[in-house]
Amino acid sequence: MHHTVVERELELRLILSPERSVPVPARLGYRSDDPYAVHIAFHINSEHPVHWTFARDLLVEGVFRPCGHGDVRVWPTKADGRSVVLMALSSPDGDALLEAPTPQVSAWLERTLRAVPPGAEGGQLGIDDALDQLLAR
Repeated sequence: MHHTVVERELELRLILSPERSVPVPARLGYRSDDPYAVHIAFHINSEHPVHWTFARDLLVEGVFRPCGHGDVRVWPTKADGRSVVLMALSSPDGDALLEAPTPQVSAWLERTLRAVPPGAEGGQLGIDDALDQLLAR
């Protein structure tokens, strides 16, 4: 079975305080063989990149309205007149607030949604075929 990979490199901003942020190179990744998830690698040019995985639906919804709870929260806002998506990530190692440009995130998400439309994710996993084989025995 052929699997599609949709990637995009972009620069995020790590918000340190209301007045201070630093650039963070990142790579957004989506694979049709893991159709419910998005993968984000931060510090991609470093020796030890940081990887996060969470639901694609969470990021899609977060472009339009606040969503998520717990370890990952996403919401749209404006920063210096620009549309941005904020991602609050929490782990035992610490918390991070990251700002991503909405146009780039939205364009990438649209590519993932063309690769695997909403509602078609289960078909990518081959569950129906596996059940058919199991029940045919």
